[in-house]
This record gives sequence, C-alpha cells and structure tokens, in this order.
Amino acid sequence: MEIPQPKDKVLRIIVKPNSPKSEITAVDEARNALRVSIKAPPDKGKANKEVIKFFSKLLKKKVEIVSGLKSKEKMLRIG
Repeated sequence: MEIPQPKDKVLRIIVKPNSPKSEITAVDEARNALRVSIKAPPDKGKANKEVIKFFSKLLKKKVEIVSGLKSKEKMLRIG
C-alpha cells in the first residue's frame, strides 16, 4: 500500500530584508530553516511580496506565506 504524499509542502525561512540582492545565504540547522536575504525593505509588505516572488520563480510553483507576516521567521506553503 502506498502512503499518499501531502499536496502542499511547508518551508521555514528566516528573512534578512534590505540586502544587496535576494538569495538563499545559509541553512540554519538549529532552527531547521533557510536563511534568506531579500532586497526589498520591510515596509508595507514589500519584503513579503519579494519573498513570494523569489521563491515562486526559484521553485516554479505557487508559494504563499502561512505564518510570520510581521516576523523575520516565516513559514511558506509550496503547492
């Protein structure tokens, strides 16, 4: 019997806004997360939009932020 895989995957990230460019900078094994630099400032959701745009382009899938809209630690749903 095959175990069904969940349709959506979840990814934990730690965002550093106002960086020179948007990129994945490291893996934080202690927090089980990716450290990500984002070019956009943390102003009026600009960094969140940039996170969605960056990961959507990178993974070629739909991405949404499911938690951490006002935090540096975010949970992304990739589906």
